[in-house]
Amino acid sequence: MISRIDLRGDAFPEGGIDRDLLPRAELDVEAALEKVRPICDDVQHRGTAALIDYAQRFDGVEIERVRVPAEALTRALDRLDPAVRTALEESIRRARLVHGEQRRTDHTTHVVPGGTVTERWVPVERVGLYVPGGKAVYPSSVVMNVVPAQEAGVESLAVASPPQRDFDGLPHPTILAACALLGVDEVYAAGGAQAIAMFAYGTDECRPAQLVTGPGNIWVAAAKRLLKGRIGIDAEAGPTEIAILADATADPAHVASDLISQAEHDTLAAAVLVTTSTELADQVDKELEAQVAAAKHVARITEALSGTQSATVLVDTLDQGLKVVDAYAAEHLEIQTENAGEVAARVRNAGAIFVGPYAPVSLGDYCAGSNHVLPTGGCACHSSGLSVQSFLRGIHVVDYSRDALAEVAHHVVTLADAEDLPAHGAAIKARFAGGGQDRHSEWKVPGQ
Repeated sequence: MISRIDLRGDAFPEGGIDRDLLPRAELDVEAALEKVRPICDDVQHRGTAALIDYAQRFDGVEIERVRVPAEALTRALDRLDPAVRTALEESIRRARLVHGEQRRTDHTTHVVPGGTVTERWVPVERVGLYVPGGKAVYPSSVVMNVVPAQEAGVESLAVASPPQRDFDGLPHPTILAACALLGVDEVYAAGGAQAIAMFAYGTDECRPAQLVTGPGNIWVAAAKRLLKGRIGIDAEAGPTEIAILADATADPAHVASDLISQAEHDTLAAAVLVTTSTELADQVDKELEAQVAAAKHVARITEALSGTQSATVLVDTLDQGLKVVDAYAAEHLEIQTENAGEVAARVRNAGAIFVGPYAPVSLGDYCAGSNHVLPTGGCACHSSGLSVQSFLRGIHVVDYSRDALAEVAHHVVTLADAEDLPAHGAAIKARFAGGGQDRHSEWKVPGQ
């Protein structure tokens, strides 16, 4: 069901791991760009009318308005299964504990007497949060997007999720209930590229946002790439990934179940096992056969596990295994080895790391307190998951007195001259020469 890549012995590259040696889902965002471009242009020019048309074309529903009425949010929360409500409330509580600790405070550095630089952390004013609604329902993504935005102090939050044929053109009621639990009352029945365009350009119902976050399919990723610059984005999220670094001490049933847990997301989901134990790999294969056969989404899981994006990678040592997982830079990385905490501390590249047998990725998806909006496609080597910092901007505030400027003025003028930008130096001289461009050349810079 799942293929093998044998990197033992001489097969292990001496100069480091080439990422192309490792399995990865094929996702051609560039090709999707040209397909989403006319959709985004249409939303820019026709606004709500375009969104209504795309709801019928792509989602098969007829809607009269895109914004979800307040009473629909209240009704969804009132009808929410009590057990689901309790679970969501606990997820929110734990997420607030973790994300509340991430908020940075302003800091002032006294560079010289009379000269300070303060770094202020200012939240983005308005954010559009996207929640997918395809093969599964993701109220957890509402929590993961909204909580850090709220903890950052974002004043205006809007959520978009695709309209559902089974729910009269509204987003799934569990999505609406999660929004209500979090106090978000601005929700739109819009999905795909058109939802990202709505946040970027605005419509008569929805004001433009400065930033859009949240996972989505290839069309969402393509729209984010197309509109980046007009609107800030968190990342171009691709298919979900799990990598597991395991040795002979790992439980094959645990390993198999965790691979399956991510494979059930999508047929393009990636499941990668990196192990030093051929025996474990063989046992995991047997567990996969049995567990997949008993799974609800057997066809989807089978296609994901048998795809080119999934594999078991055999290595000789844990050191080699660490090199493989660092090169892969997984969205989710589990460490199921002896001394798992020590091994995890050596990992450089991962969206999130799950340590030992009792921290599966599923815990992080819902109730660990961590965020599950994470970099995919190898982007974990340079990017972070969603956090409070995603919604903050650092602004430097420079405050210098006359004496503090005078003390460093000659350095500024020297560097301006070195870059052949004399007007930069003149802007310094003007503050001491009493004005008049004709006197700048005769002015002696303080400090010289």
